[in-house]
Amino acid sequence: MLNRQIQLVSRPVKGPAVDNFALRTVELRAPVAGEILLRTLYLSLDPYMRARMYDGGNYAASAALGEPMVGSTVSIVAMSNHPDFRVGDYVESGHGWQEFALSDGAGLRRIDPDLAPVSTALGILGMPGQTGYTALMRHGQPRAGETLVVSAASGAVGSVVGQVAEILGCRVVGIAGGPEKCRFLTDELGFDAAVDHRSPQFSDELAKACPSGIDIYYDNVGGRVFETVLPLVNAQARILVCGTIAVDRNQPGADGTGSMQALLSTVLVKRLSIRGFIYSDDDLMALAPEFRTRVGQWLREGRLRYREQIVHGLENAPEAFLGLFRGDNFGKLVVKVSEP
Repeated sequence: MLNRQIQLVSRPVKGPAVDNFALRTVELRAPVAGEILLRTLYLSLDPYMRARMYDGGNYAASAALGEPMVGSTVSIVAMSNHPDFRVGDYVESGHGWQEFALSDGAGLRRIDPDLAPVSTALGILGMPGQTGYTALMRHGQPRAGETLVVSAASGAVGSVVGQVAEILGCRVVGIAGGPEKCRFLTDELGFDAAVDHRSPQFSDELAKACPSGIDIYYDNVGGRVFETVLPLVNAQARILVCGTIAVDRNQPGADGTGSMQALLSTVLVKRLSIRGFIYSDDDLMALAPEFRTRVGQWLREGRLRYREQIVHGLENAPEAFLGLFRGDNFGKLVVKVSEP
């Protein structure tokens, strides 16, 4: 049978570009004993993939040239020669940007289609939601009455962070790009305030939204947004560094000596805790069962909401992916590869 793939064919030079990818068709054999054939329904597009395009210098291995670009998927079992999987089962896997894949069952996570739409296994009930919840609880340690600020707040991670903090009694301020996203945060997700980082008055508006300062900052973007937040943090605040989507770490940046000194001085004077983390850290994975129980319940009760942006067609994945770094997406970005 034939299998379409989006392969990574070159490393970025001045940043990721469409021509780093190529749509190719390859032959795929039938599953043998102990294997299943997966048909991709949804493909997740996430900021971490940018760093995987480069050669070395990341917390995970670089994506291989001439192979499907890395990424999580929701798939359906199309053929099965495996005793533990039946045709029609839904699973989350990591077989990347392609229409089909063979698997021996290792590393697959079953998905219950009755719990929520299966695409949510890539968003609020998947890696982004789990990252938001577990890091907030483990490293943020939110307490009622504290002020939490989260950047990229309308995205898959940030929206979970803010809503969970609201449930736990925090004052929540979201930072997002554009009036529509800010209205979504306050009107639909129930944030106490939302600030547009594209506004010329961003600094003043953020300070006004945080009259008592900031106790927890959950950072998904870095760059200028981080610099604007830093002077507002309270003594002994917790800063959680989840992502730096505003900065391509593999590209040369401007001289950051002044900003670095401001950061170190603030860390010293205010006795800050700054914690970087990765989804798969052992201490965060230990909270995974709690995440699935609590977030699943809050989702069923309507206390948590989510938004997806669905792009149709595997061939449109590269351009949609690059849009992540322009702020084009609104909510969790997924590619619909095929119908169930």
